[in-house]
Amino acid sequence: MPKPSIAPNPAARSARAAVLNFGLLILLLATVVVSMMLGQVSASPAEVMGAILNKVGIDWLPLPEHPKALDTLWSIRFPRIAVAALVGAALALAGLLMQAIFGNPLAEPGVVGVSSGAALGAGIAIVFGITFWGGWTTALMAFAGGLIATLTVYFLSRGGGKTEVVTLVLTGIAVNAICGAGIALMMFIGDTSSREQIVFWQLGSMAGSGWAEVWVILPVLVVGALCSLLVARKLDLLSLGERNARHLGVNVELLRLSVIIVVALVVGVSVAFTGIIAFVGLVIPHIMRGILGPAHGPLLLSSMLGGALLLTLADVAARTLVPMADLPIGMITSLIGGPFFFWLLRRTRQSAGGWG
Repeated sequence: MPKPSIAPNPAARSARAAVLNFGLLILLLATVVVSMMLGQVSASPAEVMGAILNKVGIDWLPLPEHPKALDTLWSIRFPRIAVAALVGAALALAGLLMQAIFGNPLAEPGVVGVSSGAALGAGIAIVFGITFWGGWTTALMAFAGGLIATLTVYFLSRGGGKTEVVTLVLTGIAVNAICGAGIALMMFIGDTSSREQIVFWQLGSMAGSGWAEVWVILPVLVVGALCSLLVARKLDLLSLGERNARHLGVNVELLRLSVIIVVALVVGVSVAFTGIIAFVGLVIPHIMRGILGPAHGPLLLSSMLGGALLLTLADVAARTLVPMADLPIGMITSLIGGPFFFWLLRRTRQSAGGWG
């Protein structure tokens, strides 16, 4: 990954970030409203807003005419949209952080095996009925699986003080293969219900998401975002090279381990409820970095908004492309991210003068 330089005009960079964030927020809100309108029970924009205002005791706008529409919106559609936005933001944040600590543009939770490690951890909890921490147990096991996978990739892909592109990709392939074997074993020894849940993880889907998932993912994402904001400046220094960062007072190994824990936390919680959704953390940070530059402070919010927008759009497509069917959202993001990953891999190889 080429060593970026911090843009010389902070005021211009801040203005560009503000405009971008405002545009992303407007697009996200518009997508959320459209997503609320679409489905087996349709609703107009006024009815959607009426359903929202009715919840807080304001009856200014009309409610949906269908007798079950209000319950459908609040119990199924609204929480699903919220989970899609939160998971998209979490995966984009995780991708940005992984690219920063690995110093590698190809680092992404799905590519290097973090998502599959988290899915394996969640699968173990379900198959063996592990419930030592109540409703949080599955998320905790997913976090543990993601953390182990991330640490494995980190330590095995480093050599000579750097992380090589080919080593990172191959290590990720190996971790994905091992976790895939573990998931297959869980499917073999599990009952029918467990197998269905594991298949759900492998495909990735927002189906069945409720408010309980929202209230688990939201605080974890907030904590992860705040921790990322606190280390954003150190990540900027790390992008100048490990030696320079150390001379400037950065404890590089402590920084990396801390960020790895944050990544495993946000990815683990997301995967526990929605399954493996690849490439969001690869595509979005690169687009935002191309617009705003390499400084991580402005990139944090932009990447999270971009990730939320992408996954909300993908969820709309999953619900509407095929009538009366719910497509796997992981398939849709892979169709977008796969070609992007191929292009990025070739560009990285050319810029590095080989596979180094």
